[in-house]
Amino acid sequence: MSGPDTTDAPDPDERSTAYALTDALRLAPGPVRLADVPTDATPGFDGDKAAGQRALADLGAELADLQERMYADAYTGGTRRVLVVLQGMDTSGKGGVVEKAIGLLSPNGLRLTSFKKPTDEELAHDFLWRIDRALPGPGMVGVFDRSHYEDVLVHRVHGLVDEAELERRYDAIVDWEKALVAEGTVVLKCFLHVSAATQRERLLARLDDPDKQWKFKPGDIDERQHWDDYQRAYAVALERCHTDAAPWYVVPADRKWFRNWAVAQLLVEALRGMALEWPAPDYDVAEQRARLEREHE
Repeated sequence: MSGPDTTDAPDPDERSTAYALTDALRLAPGPVRLADVPTDATPGFDGDKAAGQRALADLGAELADLQERMYADAYTGGTRRVLVVLQGMDTSGKGGVVEKAIGLLSPNGLRLTSFKKPTDEELAHDFLWRIDRALPGPGMVGVFDRSHYEDVLVHRVHGLVDEAELERRYDAIVDWEKALVAEGTVVLKCFLHVSAATQRERLLARLDDPDKQWKFKPGDIDERQHWDDYQRAYAVALERCHTDAAPWYVVPADRKWFRNWAVAQLLVEALRGMALEWPAPDYDVAEQRARLEREHE
């Protein structure tokens, strides 16, 4: 897999352990009250915007190295992979995370899926059918820009299915994610937590910038009228589908620079936790070297 130069990547034993962002951002057990979670905080990071941007860039070499190790593991028969799930209200920054944080990865080992309104074919199957088809292969990092959680968020807010069906879907999601983890997939679920005030500012910024007006839809304002309903729907989804196998991480998203660094740092920590090593060759290195050298005799 060709990608970013990893010659400056730190040795695995020398990698910084200054941050344990998984501990700082992991959803606490019990009832979820999103109103009590600050959207403009910077847990796990003491610096300012400039420092955060530098810290994000500094993660590039290690991310590339870890990604290459996972790819090499799959090349030699391994099954491990990573699935990053990005959820959040409109303007929370899913696209920004993909560009700034996920963009540090080699595209050769990346599969990005942005789920839109289901097609007629997709609607003919259970809601997880199209999600399952979009999973990354072994050695790959998959990213879901929106995900299977849309089917318990939008559907709850707009009453598209009844309570019994919602409960079935929560259970199905938990079982599906646990099965993925059992097969060797690391599932990294990030809820990008943005405030209503920040969303309003970002929507106004889109309207004020001719280069960004294409991103605005009048329906964005209509959906804002359901803000409280969405917050309740997210709280239920996070609480019902937060497991030891696939926990949720709540990422404050009012500060774009922190949001981007936080997701990249969470991904680094997830990959570190896989204890990836370069695969040992299944051939005699000296013998193969000798064969090549004999070509010049």
